[in-house]
Amino acid sequence: MEKRFMKGNEAIAEAAVMAGCRYFFGYPITPQNEIPEYMSWRLPEVGGAFLQAESEVSAINMVLGAAGAGGKAMTSSSGPGISLKSEGISYIAASNLPCVIVNIMRAGPGLGSIQPSQSDYFQATKGGGHGDYHCIVYTPTTIQQAVDLVQLAFEKAEEYRTPVMILADGLIGQMMEPVVIPEKEPKAYDKSWATAGWRDKSRQRAVITSLSLQPAELEAMNVRLQEKYNRICEKETLFETYHAEDCDVLAVAYGTVARIVRSVIDEYKDPDVKIGLFTPLTAWPYPHKQLEACCRGKKAAIAIEMSAGQMVEDVRQSAGALLPVHFYGRMGGVVPTADEIFKAIKKVGEAK
Repeated sequence: MEKRFMKGNEAIAEAAVMAGCRYFFGYPITPQNEIPEYMSWRLPEVGGAFLQAESEVSAINMVLGAAGAGGKAMTSSSGPGISLKSEGISYIAASNLPCVIVNIMRAGPGLGSIQPSQSDYFQATKGGGHGDYHCIVYTPTTIQQAVDLVQLAFEKAEEYRTPVMILADGLIGQMMEPVVIPEKEPKAYDKSWATAGWRDKSRQRAVITSLSLQPAELEAMNVRLQEKYNRICEKETLFETYHAEDCDVLAVAYGTVARIVRSVIDEYKDPDVKIGLFTPLTAWPYPHKQLEACCRGKKAAIAIEMSAGQMVEDVRQSAGALLPVHFYGRMGGVVPTADEIFKAIKKVGEAK
């Protein structure tokens, strides 16, 4: 299969099409606009449907409707748009419906700027809509990884009947790299739950709702959701390591920042401070056990993010009892350089 030189956003869109996505509903916001633009002409070619909604609120509720009818549906946005979609995402999770949501992160809070950031980590993993729910959250580091994780996202959304989010910073969406995008053979999943018409009267009418006015019934629904999330936590954590076996300081980073840390490890050779890298590919469920194991025997860990410090809380939860956990971050769309990251790591490594 030939490689194609593609922008990240366009590769994400094509990967979704090759995974069987046939319904896209969205609204423009930088830096993800190439995704809906691509889908607007690509989906009709494969018999799908594209619709630019009048708002992000409308778009996510259209996703809910298409998913409820059994369709493979997707939306994309950036931080402010995901905020508007959050109530609908909560409805989708509570209704046990599969869909894929792409967040190409920009700087915030508020309108912020169109520059790349990682300040939506809390929004994706610990915030968002109301209630006790989760999305599976994938964090690609390269465009090829984004392609692979988008296709995995559609598979896991169907397997667990849950919303799955791709959380990538603006650089991943805007840069170009060679990628291979395979066409995925769709797995057959039971969709007797879908509201696709009641032609077969031998079964009960399909009803999808997230509403229950009886506390005991609503609690039982929540218990079933938590049981599903426990299964996901047991089976679906993903991570990568780089020179992490024999290092003094373990850097923990994802997305574009993980790429920069890799370059630091390759280019900055310091005999006094050996650097390793741990990269979570699932922000939820977070690979707590794997990170804890990786931190054993190290001098310190440092979380490096394009934020004021969000993922660092998961790093401290994983390994704070084993070793000091430090933080280095940049905000407002500022991308940290390899030189400043090396200096931050070296400072941690030389601390008494």
